[in-house]
Amino acid sequence: MEAGTAMSGREAFITSVGDLLAAWNLPHATGRVYGLLLLSEEPISLDTIAAELGLSKGAVSTAVRQLASWGLAKVMPQPGSRRLLIEATGGIESLLEASQARARTLIAALREGQDLVDAGPARERLHEVIGLFAGYVEVGNQLLSSYRRQRAEDSAT
Repeated sequence: MEAGTAMSGREAFITSVGDLLAAWNLPHATGRVYGLLLLSEEPISLDTIAAELGLSKGAVSTAVRQLASWGLAKVMPQPGSRRLLIEATGGIESLLEASQARARTLIAALREGQDLVDAGPARERLHEVIGLFAGYVEVGNQLLSSYRRQRAEDSAT
């Protein structure tokens, strides 16, 4: 964008999503790719993403892999071609489910660590961290249930 030109609403949204995902320790480029995918009516190619966002194909490929690992993007190979098309998936539900799965894996690892220490400060600290993440998972489960219930009600009307 040239100096002095105002950012379009589309560009501002893409930048904002990039900023938000960067706050979750994902690369800014990954968030920008997700922002673009969210605004795209149809699946788009890696080349199109790279051209529209001014990113290298390598950066786009890395971003798409990260988004797919979080359940935020779907990669669709094209029959008879090496070309891939990418689209955003369900969004918050997929993100929360992926986050929940990661938190449950962390809880399991922390519980194993708890068995490695005797009663004392380290064991108590592990217990507190397990409780924190268990609470996060519980709240996430409640949020997902509420979200799914609302979607079901909305589709019924």
